[in-house]
Amino acid sequence: MADALSQSQIDELLKNISSGEEKIDEIEAEASMKKVKAYDFRMPKKFTKEQLNVIENIFESYGRVLSSYFTSLLRLYCKTEIVQIEEQRYFEFNNALPDYTMISVVNLGTRDDDIQDAFALIQINNAVTTAMIDRMEGGEGHATDLSRDFSEIEVGLMNHVFDRMAVLMKEPWSTYIDLNPGVTNLETNARAMQVLGPDEIVILATLEVELNDVKNNICFIIPALTLEAMMAKFGDKYAKSAKKLDPKKEVERRDSLLQNIKDSELGIKAVFCETKMQFWDVLTLRPGDIMPLPMPIDGNVDIKIGGNIWYDGKLGIMNSNKAIKIDNVYNERFLKRLFGIIEKTGTDE
Repeated sequence: MADALSQSQIDELLKNISSGEEKIDEIEAEASMKKVKAYDFRMPKKFTKEQLNVIENIFESYGRVLSSYFTSLLRLYCKTEIVQIEEQRYFEFNNALPDYTMISVVNLGTRDDDIQDAFALIQINNAVTTAMIDRMEGGEGHATDLSRDFSEIEVGLMNHVFDRMAVLMKEPWSTYIDLNPGVTNLETNARAMQVLGPDEIVILATLEVELNDVKNNICFIIPALTLEAMMAKFGDKYAKSAKKLDPKKEVERRDSLLQNIKDSELGIKAVFCETKMQFWDVLTLRPGDIMPLPMPIDGNVDIKIGGNIWYDGKLGIMNSNKAIKIDNVYNERFLKRLFGIIEKTGTDE
């Protein structure tokens, strides 16, 4: 016959059961608080987080370049910054576009035989496009709703903008790979763009443009195959640049550079005066003719180095040779900074 449980043992069992239920509730609560990220097994990610960070850094630099360009072009303050780097299929991006929108094909112009047909797409939101067109046509730069195709004049204006945007891509990428980008095609209907298959994987870089009362996006689409080939080329270069330099070797390197600067030779020209004459007067000049100059005889002579005026001074003679006594230094601040670096190598840049 089985032993009967005492009352104390029954109480202990009930206590353990209740505490176990509480622990289960705590575990379920913790699990519900954790964010679950969806993963599509049909489209495995091609790029690591570190690689996407490199692309983000490139487009951060590009955003600053675009801000300067748009500000000077439109004569309005413009702010452009990266908001998202995303890997997705092309049809997900294309299906979200309106019927009429400006989208261009950019040949990246890679100078490498291993990278064939490298290209990217640039798409500007209609709000940003119409604001730019309005400003370039003399308006205040306000966006308008667009329910029609773009006119030839509008396409012509934006073609110039796209061309310049493509050229400006060269500088941010130059740290990693040499590009010579240029626009090859400009479409106003994204559905007619047949350069990418709907299921092709692309990297979508979204930049937010703040212009006047407009705040919308410019999108850059780079095919995964193109980007993989490019990153394979600059991967080693990036890895080397990411390494921390040895301080002693860095000082030695700077010493060597500054020594080469000190020993380099520069051409120096002393220009007494510059004047203008009619071409006929030049043709009729003969020995003994006098040419008046708009400068007094005791005026200072400009001293040019590399085509720029650095000093001026008085003409004279020293040890039976022509000489110039320095009166003014025009780039004194730069010279002090340069010689300060030479005297204190490794302390300043």
